[in-house]
Amino acid sequence: METSALVAVLATIVAWCVLAGRLQQLGLTAPIVFVAGGWVFADVLGVLELEAEPELVKVIAEVTLVWVLFADASRVQFGQFRRDLSTYVRLLGIGLPLTIAIGTGAAMIVLGFDPWAALLVGAALAPTDAALGAPVMSNPHVPAKVRSVLNVESGLNDGIATPIVLVAIAGVAVDEGVLGVESPGGAVVSLLVGLLAGIVVGSVGGLVTRRARERGWLSEELGGPAVLALALLAYTAALFTDGNGFVAAFVGGLVFGNVAGRSGEKEVYFVDQSSDMASMISWLIFGTLAIPVIQDSWSWAMLGYAVLSLTVVRMLPVVLALLGAGLDRYSVVFVGWFGPRGLASVIFALIALEDLHGAGEDVVAVISLTVLLSVMAHGFSAVPAANRFAAKGPPAEG
Repeated sequence: METSALVAVLATIVAWCVLAGRLQQLGLTAPIVFVAGGWVFADVLGVLELEAEPELVKVIAEVTLVWVLFADASRVQFGQFRRDLSTYVRLLGIGLPLTIAIGTGAAMIVLGFDPWAALLVGAALAPTDAALGAPVMSNPHVPAKVRSVLNVESGLNDGIATPIVLVAIAGVAVDEGVLGVESPGGAVVSLLVGLLAGIVVGSVGGLVTRRARERGWLSEELGGPAVLALALLAYTAALFTDGNGFVAAFVGGLVFGNVAGRSGEKEVYFVDQSSDMASMISWLIFGTLAIPVIQDSWSWAMLGYAVLSLTVVRMLPVVLALLGAGLDRYSVVFVGWFGPRGLASVIFALIALEDLHGAGEDVVAVISLTVLLSVMAHGFSAVPAANRFAAKGPPAEG
Protein backbone atom coordinates (compact mmCIF):
# COMPACT_ATOMS: atom_id res chain seq x y z
CA MET A 1 0.00 0.00 0.00
CA GLU A 2 1.31 3.45 -0.94
CA THR A 3 2.19 5.91 1.82
CA SER A 4 -0.38 8.38 0.50
CA ALA A 5 -3.13 5.75 0.79
CA LEU A 6 -2.05 4.87 4.33
CA VAL A 7 -2.11 8.54 5.34
CA ALA A 8 -5.62 8.94 3.89
CA VAL A 9 -6.96 5.84 5.67
CA LEU A 10 -5.46 6.74 9.05
CA ALA A 11 -6.61 10.37 8.79
CA THR A 12 -10.16 9.16 8.07
CA ILE A 13 -10.10 6.88 11.13
CA VAL A 14 -8.87 9.70 13.39
CA ALA A 15 -11.44 12.15 11.99
CA TRP A 16 -14.32 9.69 12.51
CA CYS A 17 -13.29 8.83 16.07
CA VAL A 18 -12.99 12.50 17.01
CA LEU A 19 -16.23 13.63 15.33
CA ALA A 20 -18.38 10.49 15.71
CA GLY A 21 -20.62 11.92 18.43
CA ARG A 22 -21.62 14.86 16.27
CA LEU A 23 -21.84 12.95 12.98
CA GLN A 24 -24.08 10.28 14.51
CA GLN A 25 -26.52 13.02 15.51
CA LEU A 26 -26.78 13.83 11.81
CA GLY A 27 -27.65 10.22 10.99
CA LEU A 28 -24.21 9.17 9.78
CA THR A 29 -22.70 5.88 10.89
CA ALA A 30 -19.20 4.42 10.64
CA PRO A 31 -20.20 2.09 7.76
CA ILE A 32 -21.66 5.00 5.75
CA VAL A 33 -18.55 7.13 6.25
CA PHE A 34 -15.99 4.41 5.55
CA VAL A 35 -17.79 2.87 2.58
CA ALA A 36 -17.99 6.34 1.03
CA GLY A 37 -14.35 6.97 1.95
CA GLY A 38 -13.21 3.76 0.28
CA TRP A 39 -15.06 4.63 -2.91
CA VAL A 40 -13.66 8.19 -2.95
CA PHE A 41 -10.08 7.08 -2.29
CA ALA A 42 -10.21 4.37 -4.98
CA ASP A 43 -12.45 5.69 -7.77
CA VAL A 44 -12.34 9.47 -7.35
CA LEU A 45 -8.86 10.26 -6.02
CA GLY A 46 -7.12 7.10 -7.19
CA VAL A 47 -4.88 6.89 -4.11
CA LEU A 48 -6.02 3.45 -2.94
CA GLU A 49 -5.50 0.33 -5.07
CA LEU A 50 -6.27 -2.96 -3.32
CA GLU A 51 -7.01 -5.28 -6.25
CA ALA A 52 -3.29 -5.94 -6.50
CA GLU A 53 -3.08 -6.92 -2.81
CA PRO A 54 -5.51 -9.84 -2.35
CA GLU A 55 -3.52 -11.38 0.51
CA LEU A 56 -3.65 -8.14 2.51
CA VAL A 57 -7.40 -7.89 1.96
CA LYS A 58 -7.94 -11.49 3.03
CA VAL A 59 -5.82 -11.16 6.19
CA ILE A 60 -7.66 -8.00 7.29
CA ALA A 61 -11.03 -9.59 6.56
CA GLU A 62 -10.24 -12.80 8.42
CA VAL A 63 -8.71 -11.14 11.49
CA THR A 64 -11.66 -8.76 11.70
CA LEU A 65 -14.17 -11.61 11.54
CA VAL A 66 -12.24 -13.58 14.19
CA TRP A 67 -12.32 -10.68 16.65
CA VAL A 68 -15.96 -9.84 15.94
CA LEU A 69 -17.10 -13.45 16.35
CA PHE A 70 -15.12 -13.90 19.57
CA ALA A 71 -16.27 -10.61 21.12
CA ASP A 72 -19.93 -11.05 20.14
CA ALA A 73 -20.09 -14.60 21.46
CA SER A 74 -18.30 -13.75 24.71
CA ARG A 75 -21.09 -11.32 25.67
CA VAL A 76 -23.70 -14.08 25.72
CA GLN A 77 -23.95 -15.09 29.37
CA PHE A 78 -26.17 -18.15 29.63
CA GLY A 79 -27.40 -17.25 33.10
CA GLN A 80 -28.52 -13.75 32.12
CA PHE A 81 -30.97 -14.43 29.31
CA ARG A 82 -32.89 -17.43 30.58
CA ARG A 83 -35.98 -15.27 31.06
CA ASP A 84 -36.16 -14.51 27.35
CA LEU A 85 -34.58 -17.77 26.19
CA SER A 86 -37.69 -18.83 24.29
CA THR A 87 -37.59 -15.60 22.26
CA TYR A 88 -33.96 -16.14 21.30
CA VAL A 89 -34.64 -19.76 20.40
CA ARG A 90 -37.54 -18.62 18.21
CA LEU A 91 -35.36 -16.12 16.33
CA LEU A 92 -32.27 -18.32 15.99
CA GLY A 93 -33.93 -21.73 15.73
CA ILE A 94 -36.89 -20.76 13.53
CA GLY A 95 -36.31 -17.28 12.12
CA LEU A 96 -32.69 -17.71 11.03
CA PRO A 97 -33.15 -21.05 9.18
CA LEU A 98 -36.28 -19.66 7.51
CA THR A 99 -34.38 -16.54 6.46
CA ILE A 100 -31.61 -18.63 4.92
CA ALA A 101 -34.11 -20.95 3.21
CA ILE A 102 -36.27 -18.14 1.79
CA GLY A 103 -33.20 -16.13 0.79
CA THR A 104 -31.76 -19.18 -1.00
CA GLY A 105 -35.02 -19.88 -2.82
CA ALA A 106 -35.41 -16.24 -3.84
CA ALA A 107 -31.85 -16.20 -5.22
CA MET A 108 -32.62 -19.23 -7.37
CA ILE A 109 -35.90 -17.75 -8.66
CA VAL A 110 -35.09 -14.04 -8.98
CA LEU A 111 -31.40 -14.30 -9.92
CA GLY A 112 -31.31 -17.73 -11.55
CA PHE A 113 -28.41 -18.85 -9.36
CA ASP A 114 -27.37 -22.48 -8.98
CA PRO A 115 -28.16 -24.05 -5.56
CA TRP A 116 -24.69 -23.57 -4.02
CA ALA A 117 -24.41 -19.95 -5.16
CA ALA A 118 -27.96 -19.28 -3.96
CA LEU A 119 -27.17 -20.82 -0.58
CA LEU A 120 -24.06 -18.63 -0.31
CA VAL A 121 -26.15 -15.51 -0.91
CA GLY A 122 -28.93 -16.61 1.45
CA ALA A 123 -26.57 -17.55 4.28
CA ALA A 124 -24.21 -14.59 3.89
CA LEU A 125 -27.12 -12.13 4.11
CA ALA A 126 -28.86 -13.82 7.04
CA PRO A 127 -26.72 -12.45 9.92
CA THR A 128 -27.67 -9.07 11.37
CA ASP A 129 -25.43 -6.38 12.81
CA ALA A 130 -26.70 -4.47 15.85
CA ALA A 131 -23.74 -2.09 15.57
CA LEU A 132 -25.15 -0.76 12.28
CA GLY A 133 -28.17 0.45 14.24
CA ALA A 134 -26.17 1.78 17.20
CA PRO A 135 -28.67 4.63 17.81
CA VAL A 136 -31.32 1.92 18.38
CA MET A 137 -29.24 0.09 20.97
CA SER A 138 -28.59 3.26 22.96
CA ASN A 139 -32.06 4.83 22.64
CA PRO A 140 -33.86 4.76 26.03
CA HIS A 141 -37.27 4.82 24.32
CA VAL A 142 -36.67 1.36 22.85
CA PRO A 143 -37.88 -1.26 25.36
CA ALA A 144 -35.09 -3.14 27.11
CA LYS A 145 -36.40 -6.48 25.86
CA VAL A 146 -36.34 -5.34 22.23
CA ARG A 147 -32.76 -4.07 22.59
CA SER A 148 -31.73 -7.31 24.27
CA VAL A 149 -33.36 -9.42 21.56
CA LEU A 150 -31.57 -7.48 18.79
CA ASN A 151 -28.24 -7.64 20.62
CA VAL A 152 -28.30 -11.36 21.42
CA GLU A 153 -29.59 -12.26 17.96
CA SER A 154 -26.86 -10.31 16.19
CA GLY A 155 -24.25 -11.72 18.57
CA LEU A 156 -25.11 -15.32 17.72
CA ASN A 157 -26.49 -15.43 14.20
CA ASP A 158 -23.20 -14.61 12.48
CA GLY A 159 -21.51 -17.52 14.23
CA ILE A 160 -24.37 -19.86 13.31
CA ALA A 161 -24.35 -18.73 9.68
CA THR A 162 -20.56 -18.93 9.27
CA PRO A 163 -20.38 -22.74 8.78
CA ILE A 164 -23.15 -22.62 6.18
CA VAL A 165 -21.40 -19.82 4.29
CA LEU A 166 -18.09 -21.70 4.25
CA VAL A 167 -19.70 -24.94 3.06
CA ALA A 168 -21.50 -22.93 0.34
CA ILE A 169 -18.21 -21.34 -0.79
CA ALA A 170 -16.76 -24.84 -1.04
CA GLY A 171 -19.76 -25.93 -3.13
CA VAL A 172 -19.43 -22.96 -5.49
CA ALA A 173 -15.71 -23.70 -5.86
CA VAL A 174 -16.44 -27.29 -6.89
CA ASP A 175 -19.10 -26.16 -9.39
CA GLU A 176 -16.80 -23.55 -10.89
CA GLY A 177 -13.67 -25.74 -10.87
CA VAL A 178 -11.79 -23.41 -8.52
CA LEU A 179 -8.71 -25.06 -7.05
CA GLY A 180 -7.42 -24.61 -3.52
CA VAL A 181 -10.83 -24.70 -1.76
CA GLU A 182 -11.86 -27.84 0.11
CA SER A 183 -14.95 -29.82 -0.87
CA PRO A 184 -18.27 -29.41 0.99
CA GLY A 185 -17.66 -32.73 2.77
CA GLY A 186 -14.21 -31.64 3.87
CA ALA A 187 -15.63 -28.31 5.00
CA VAL A 188 -18.10 -30.10 7.30
CA VAL A 189 -15.29 -32.13 8.90
CA SER A 190 -13.24 -28.98 9.44
CA LEU A 191 -16.23 -27.35 11.13
CA LEU A 192 -16.34 -30.17 13.70
CA VAL A 193 -12.60 -29.88 14.33
CA GLY A 194 -13.00 -26.11 14.71
CA LEU A 195 -15.79 -26.68 17.23
CA LEU A 196 -13.52 -28.85 19.39
CA ALA A 197 -10.61 -26.43 19.08
CA GLY A 198 -12.83 -23.54 20.19
CA ILE A 199 -14.09 -25.46 23.21
CA VAL A 200 -10.56 -26.37 24.31
CA VAL A 201 -9.00 -22.93 23.80
CA GLY A 202 -11.99 -21.05 25.23
CA SER A 203 -12.33 -23.21 28.35
CA VAL A 204 -8.59 -23.35 29.11
CA GLY A 205 -8.15 -19.64 28.39
CA GLY A 206 -11.19 -18.70 30.48
CA LEU A 207 -10.11 -20.88 33.40
CA VAL A 208 -6.51 -19.61 33.36
CA THR A 209 -7.68 -15.99 33.14
CA ARG A 210 -10.15 -16.44 36.00
CA ARG A 211 -7.64 -18.14 38.31
CA ALA A 212 -4.92 -15.59 37.51
CA ARG A 213 -7.34 -12.76 38.28
CA GLU A 214 -8.38 -14.35 41.60
CA ARG A 215 -4.75 -14.74 42.69
CA GLY A 216 -3.73 -11.24 41.62
CA TRP A 217 -1.42 -12.45 38.85
CA LEU A 218 -3.37 -10.87 35.98
CA SER A 219 -2.05 -7.46 34.97
CA GLU A 220 -4.80 -4.86 34.47
CA GLU A 221 -2.85 -3.44 31.53
CA LEU A 222 -2.17 -6.76 29.83
CA GLY A 223 -5.43 -8.64 30.40
CA GLY A 224 -6.99 -7.14 27.27
CA PRO A 225 -4.09 -7.95 24.92
CA ALA A 226 -4.04 -11.49 26.37
CA VAL A 227 -7.68 -12.09 25.37
CA LEU A 228 -7.06 -10.42 22.00
CA ALA A 229 -4.31 -12.97 21.39
CA LEU A 230 -6.54 -15.75 22.76
CA ALA A 231 -9.10 -15.06 20.04
CA LEU A 232 -6.40 -15.39 17.39
CA LEU A 233 -5.05 -18.49 19.19
CA ALA A 234 -8.43 -20.20 18.84
CA TYR A 235 -8.38 -19.38 15.13
CA THR A 236 -4.80 -20.48 14.48
CA ALA A 237 -5.07 -23.61 16.65
CA ALA A 238 -8.01 -24.72 14.53
CA LEU A 239 -6.07 -24.08 11.32
CA PHE A 240 -3.12 -26.03 12.72
CA THR A 241 -5.37 -29.06 13.25
CA ASP A 242 -7.08 -28.63 9.84
CA GLY A 243 -10.17 -27.19 11.48
CA ASN A 244 -12.29 -24.13 10.72
CA GLY A 245 -10.81 -21.11 12.46
CA PHE A 246 -13.95 -18.97 12.36
CA VAL A 247 -16.06 -21.58 14.12
CA ALA A 248 -13.26 -21.99 16.67
CA ALA A 249 -13.20 -18.22 17.31
CA PHE A 250 -16.96 -18.08 17.82
CA VAL A 251 -17.16 -21.14 20.07
CA GLY A 252 -14.00 -20.04 21.90
CA GLY A 253 -15.56 -16.67 22.69
CA LEU A 254 -18.81 -18.29 23.83
CA VAL A 255 -16.99 -20.66 26.19
CA PHE A 256 -14.51 -18.03 27.39
CA GLY A 257 -17.25 -15.55 28.25
CA ASN A 258 -19.00 -18.09 30.47
CA VAL A 259 -15.89 -19.59 32.10
CA ALA A 260 -13.88 -16.43 32.76
CA GLY A 261 -16.66 -14.82 34.86
CA ARG A 262 -18.14 -11.34 34.72
CA SER A 263 -14.78 -9.68 35.31
CA GLY A 264 -13.68 -11.09 31.98
CA GLU A 265 -15.84 -8.47 30.28
CA LYS A 266 -13.09 -5.91 30.92
CA GLU A 267 -10.59 -7.95 28.96
CA VAL A 268 -13.08 -8.56 26.14
CA TYR A 269 -13.65 -4.80 25.91
CA PHE A 270 -10.12 -4.51 24.51
CA VAL A 271 -11.06 -7.05 21.82
CA ASP A 272 -14.15 -4.93 21.10
CA GLN A 273 -12.05 -1.82 20.60
CA SER A 274 -9.57 -3.65 18.38
CA SER A 275 -12.38 -5.12 16.30
CA ASP A 276 -13.88 -1.62 15.97
CA MET A 277 -10.62 -0.43 14.44
CA ALA A 278 -10.40 -3.44 12.15
CA SER A 279 -14.07 -2.99 11.22
CA MET A 280 -13.46 0.57 10.04
CA ILE A 281 -10.71 -0.68 7.74
CA SER A 282 -12.93 -3.53 6.50
CA TRP A 283 -15.77 -1.14 5.65
CA LEU A 284 -13.29 1.05 3.77
CA ILE A 285 -11.99 -1.98 1.85
CA PHE A 286 -15.61 -2.88 1.12
CA GLY A 287 -16.20 0.55 -0.39
CA THR A 288 -13.04 0.19 -2.45
CA LEU A 289 -13.68 -3.29 -3.87
CA ALA A 290 -17.41 -3.88 -3.72
CA ILE A 291 -18.73 -0.84 -5.57
CA PRO A 292 -16.80 -1.66 -8.79
CA VAL A 293 -18.05 -5.27 -8.52
CA ILE A 294 -21.63 -3.96 -8.23
CA GLN A 295 -21.13 -1.73 -11.26
CA ASP A 296 -19.75 -4.59 -13.36
CA SER A 297 -22.55 -7.02 -12.45
CA TRP A 298 -25.47 -4.59 -12.12
CA SER A 299 -28.96 -5.71 -13.07
CA TRP A 300 -32.48 -4.82 -12.00
CA ALA A 301 -32.86 -8.38 -10.73
CA MET A 302 -29.99 -7.71 -8.33
CA LEU A 303 -31.73 -4.62 -7.01
CA GLY A 304 -35.00 -6.50 -6.68
CA TYR A 305 -33.34 -9.27 -4.69
CA ALA A 306 -31.58 -6.75 -2.42
CA VAL A 307 -34.91 -5.09 -1.60
CA LEU A 308 -36.54 -8.47 -0.99
CA SER A 309 -33.67 -9.48 1.30
CA LEU A 310 -34.10 -6.40 3.48
CA THR A 311 -37.88 -6.74 3.66
CA VAL A 312 -39.76 -9.99 2.99
CA VAL A 313 -36.80 -12.38 3.37
CA ARG A 314 -35.94 -10.93 6.77
CA MET A 315 -39.26 -9.69 8.12
CA LEU A 316 -41.56 -12.62 7.28
CA PRO A 317 -39.48 -15.20 9.22
CA VAL A 318 -39.22 -12.81 12.18
CA VAL A 319 -42.99 -12.32 12.28
CA LEU A 320 -43.60 -16.07 12.08
CA ALA A 321 -40.94 -16.80 14.72
CA LEU A 322 -42.26 -14.21 17.18
CA LEU A 323 -45.95 -15.16 17.02
CA GLY A 324 -47.06 -15.60 20.62
CA ALA A 325 -43.75 -14.34 22.04
CA GLY A 326 -45.40 -11.56 24.05
CA LEU A 327 -44.18 -8.63 21.95
CA ASP A 328 -46.61 -6.02 20.63
CA ARG A 329 -47.12 -5.58 16.90
CA TYR A 330 -44.81 -2.58 16.47
CA SER A 331 -42.01 -4.28 18.41
CA VAL A 332 -42.22 -7.34 16.15
CA VAL A 333 -42.14 -5.16 13.00
CA PHE A 334 -39.29 -3.14 14.52
CA VAL A 335 -37.21 -6.27 15.21
CA GLY A 336 -37.96 -7.49 11.69
CA TRP A 337 -36.91 -4.24 10.06
CA PHE A 338 -33.83 -3.78 12.22
CA GLY A 339 -32.03 -6.72 10.81
CA PRO A 340 -29.33 -4.58 9.19
CA ARG A 341 -26.82 -6.48 7.07
CA GLY A 342 -23.43 -5.47 8.31
CA LEU A 343 -19.88 -6.49 8.94
CA ALA A 344 -20.33 -10.27 8.89
CA SER A 345 -21.91 -10.12 5.42
CA VAL A 346 -19.12 -7.80 4.24
CA ILE A 347 -16.43 -10.18 5.49
CA PHE A 348 -18.20 -13.16 3.91
CA ALA A 349 -18.26 -11.26 0.60
CA LEU A 350 -14.57 -10.38 0.84
CA ILE A 351 -13.61 -13.97 1.67
CA ALA A 352 -15.73 -15.31 -1.20
CA LEU A 353 -14.18 -12.74 -3.57
CA GLU A 354 -10.65 -13.87 -2.68
CA ASP A 355 -11.26 -17.64 -2.29
CA LEU A 356 -13.22 -17.98 -5.52
CA HIS A 357 -10.76 -15.87 -7.56
CA GLY A 358 -13.47 -13.95 -9.37
CA ALA A 359 -15.69 -16.97 -10.09
CA GLY A 360 -18.30 -15.73 -7.64
CA GLU A 361 -18.43 -12.07 -8.67
CA ASP A 362 -22.19 -12.15 -9.30
CA VAL A 363 -22.72 -13.57 -5.80
CA VAL A 364 -20.42 -10.97 -4.25
CA ALA A 365 -22.18 -8.20 -6.19
CA VAL A 366 -25.60 -9.19 -4.81
CA ILE A 367 -24.28 -9.40 -1.23
CA SER A 368 -22.50 -6.09 -1.64
CA LEU A 369 -25.51 -4.25 -3.07
CA THR A 370 -27.74 -5.55 -0.28
CA VAL A 371 -25.28 -4.47 2.40
CA LEU A 372 -24.86 -1.07 0.73
CA LEU A 373 -28.63 -0.50 0.71
CA SER A 374 -28.81 -1.68 4.32
CA VAL A 375 -26.08 0.72 5.41
CA MET A 376 -28.10 3.62 4.03
CA ALA A 377 -31.65 2.49 4.91
CA HIS A 378 -30.96 1.27 8.44
CA GLY A 379 -28.42 3.97 9.20
CA PHE A 380 -30.82 6.82 8.45
CA SER A 381 -33.99 5.17 9.78
CA ALA A 382 -32.53 4.12 13.16
CA VAL A 383 -33.34 7.27 15.12
CA PRO A 384 -36.85 8.01 13.71
CA ALA A 385 -37.96 4.37 14.09
CA ALA A 386 -36.61 4.12 17.64
CA ASN A 387 -38.21 7.41 18.66
CA ARG A 388 -41.66 6.09 17.68
CA PHE A 389 -41.57 4.02 20.86
CA ALA A 390 -41.78 7.32 22.79
CA ALA A 391 -45.37 7.77 21.62
CA LYS A 392 -46.29 4.37 23.01
CA GLY A 393 -45.49 5.16 26.65
CA PRO A 394 -42.77 6.27 29.04
CA PRO A 395 -39.13 5.43 28.28
CA ALA A 396 -38.28 1.83 28.95
CA GLU A 397 -35.99 0.98 31.81
CA GLY A 398 -32.78 -0.96 31.24
